[in-house]
Amino acid sequence: MSQKVAVLGTGKIGEALLSGMIRGGWAPADLLVTARRPERAEELRTRHGVTPVSNTEAAKSADTLILTVKPQDMGALLDELAPHVPADRLIISGAAGIPTSFFEERLAEGTPVVRVMTNTPALVDEAMSVISPGSHATEEHVATAEEIFGAVGQTLRVPESQQDACTALSGSGPAYFFYLVEAMTDAGILLGLPRDKAHELIVQSAIGAATMLRDSGEHPVKLRENVTSPAGTTINAIRELENHGVRAALIAALEAARDRSRELASGKKD
Repeated sequence: MSQKVAVLGTGKIGEALLSGMIRGGWAPADLLVTARRPERAEELRTRHGVTPVSNTEAAKSADTLILTVKPQDMGALLDELAPHVPADRLIISGAAGIPTSFFEERLAEGTPVVRVMTNTPALVDEAMSVISPGSHATEEHVATAEEIFGAVGQTLRVPESQQDACTALSGSGPAYFFYLVEAMTDAGILLGLPRDKAHELIVQSAIGAATMLRDSGEHPVKLRENVTSPAGTTINAIRELENHGVRAALIAALEAARDRSRELASGKKD
């Protein structure tokens, strides 16, 4: 890519994106960053060779602006950027819950906006990034977003109406798996295993199961049935999960995450 890309609000995800882009072939000289704290900006310069700038400088200089600030801070950032963003700039939003119309209403008429929900496995180049174009974004704009976020994992296009559901499933999804691993580790300790051995067993089982899901093409029910022999250990465990309403709890949890994503879009903070 020969164009200049600026990442505004460079936290963990923003930095993961930067490092992934550099590994993917972007020249550090073409990457601009903004950060609230000068020491953070200098840290990014030293670590990645990128150029720290102010938000207004980024708006004037970059061809693509990636906004990774918290949803509740996005309005103030757009107020700062709006006088300096020409209508031909591509805006990529990584803020949960905020629709592309929020940006289009605050920026110059015709400004292309692409909404992206990624997740923390971007830190290890295994992100799932879900991409939706706004009303002025072209195929070329979406392809640019796919190229950028493809540097840190997989991408998937969906209608914007599905973004809140994707946030619940994938944006928040890694936390559910971490929670499950935490609970299974506690169970391993209860069953008499040292914590480190329980952790190793569970993590490798998770990696193996995820690889089978990705590569086998089999439905998860079929894969589960292959492990579940009659009157065996697995079916007894599954019965307890069903008795305790784990499936229903997961569905309710994801609905709660989706609803919170909608609340963030409406500006509700608490």
